[in-house]
Amino acid sequence: MSRPPWDPPFGERPYGQRVFAHEVPHAPTSRVRYTFAWLVGGWIAAYAAATALQVFLVSAFDISDDVSQQPRWFLLAGAMSLWIPQVGLLVVFSRRAGTGSFRDDFSFRFRLVDVWGVPIGVLSQVLVVGLVTWPFRRWFPDTFNPENVEDRARTLYDSARGPWLVVLGLIVVLGAPLVEELVYRGFLQLGMQSRINDIVAILITAAWFAGIHGRVAELPGLFAFALVLGVAFHMTRRLGMSVIAHLAFNATGLAFLALT
Repeated sequence: MSRPPWDPPFGERPYGQRVFAHEVPHAPTSRVRYTFAWLVGGWIAAYAAATALQVFLVSAFDISDDVSQQPRWFLLAGAMSLWIPQVGLLVVFSRRAGTGSFRDDFSFRFRLVDVWGVPIGVLSQVLVVGLVTWPFRRWFPDTFNPENVEDRARTLYDSARGPWLVVLGLIVVLGAPLVEELVYRGFLQLGMQSRINDIVAILITAAWFAGIHGRVAELPGLFAFALVLGVAFHMTRRLGMSVIAHLAFNATGLAFLALT
């Protein structure tokens, strides 16, 4: 069977990606059944469950809104309450609408070339975020000043001490990139690319990713970085490079906090 010119060895076409007859003659129909009900409804259900878990924790243990006053264990508990429903969504989707394999359904593959994600992530943190945010700082200096952009990360870092600093590093550098790339690139972007135009799907996913972080000061930089991740996933047809780029991006940001 012939392959499109942009297929391996550079990348792999994920199972959820649309396959057009003129690209791959007699290509089989994907076994992953993406629908907008799964993509939008599933994400909303997972987010609602995560919110309910966090509200329960905050109410049951009288957790302060001030991050600096929160108990150290809430750092991990808050992350887990967000990730467990999201990973649960992926498991349910894979079993009911996919192949039952994370590797296949969400293109969760890695290759040696994916280490290029390291310079991509570092440059995104050092260069891209600053360049994209710069005009907003000129137009809206009170909203987009550097202190506001890094306020949340700085507060989290300053509140972590001893072993909890290691926990913060694991959450930020390892856990968040893995879960977020599975959800936003491996599930949402891949699913939307199977239903709508690729560019539109990348833009929607990037806006979704940036918006859910909920901080106006961070929106331009996160949107630009999400575009980088979306393009990396689209070009390689697997999550490896976007996961590593996301990991390097977060690690660089954490290193800046430690050094300043």
